[in-house]
Amino acid sequence: MTIILCLAAVFSGYLLGSVPTGFLMGRARGIDLRSVGSGNIGATNALRVLGKKAGAIVLILDAAKGALACWGVPRLAAAVGPTAGADQNLLSVLAGAGAILGHNYTCWLKFRGGKGVATSAGVLAVITPVALLLATAAWAIVFLLGRYVSLASISAALALPFLVWVTKGNSFLTAFAVLMAVVVIYAHRSNINRLMNGTEHRFGRDRALEAAEEHRRGADTTEFQTRQTGSETRTADH
Repeated sequence: MTIILCLAAVFSGYLLGSVPTGFLMGRARGIDLRSVGSGNIGATNALRVLGKKAGAIVLILDAAKGALACWGVPRLAAAVGPTAGADQNLLSVLAGAGAILGHNYTCWLKFRGGKGVATSAGVLAVITPVALLLATAAWAIVFLLGRYVSLASISAALALPFLVWVTKGNSFLTAFAVLMAVVVIYAHRSNINRLMNGTEHRFGRDRALEAAEEHRRGADTTEFQTRQTGSETRTADH
């Protein structure tokens, strides 16, 4: 297999992954997802802003991009000739990696895309479906316990390399799973900051309640600053 074929697999996967499905779904309804909600074009923000049906469609299409890249590129290479299609597993991984990068850093939106969770799931569905099922179970458990989509995604990403190793016992695929986890967690760095600060939004939570809590936190901060100012004034008087 030549380096040109490997690069072609990555590039083909990137083009598939770069299709900004969430953005296009929003624009079809006159909404730019980049300027509302979390500002992300992924399925979670699409669900919150556009509704359940649109969010589900974006989720399926984002996953399909990863699955199609992994499934289609090796078969296209095999159609070119027996030598070109010899190592289909490697081509699947390269095309899948390209699809994830294309989704996260789409060239059509100034390299600002989604967070790669759904597209990664599509890649895993082709490469290692059992590990995907186990990772999805881990995602569901964490989500049901805390109602944080971001925390569930991060937890599933952390568990993924171990699950791939247990189910496949393949060091190459495990290393790929590690890279996938790093990409997903890096894409959630702003969510991690909000989780640590206690300001991350819970899925399905009443927005009026969240607004009331934010107001209360603001009032507490103002009261604390007032007390500090009063204490400093008394100290200066003495």
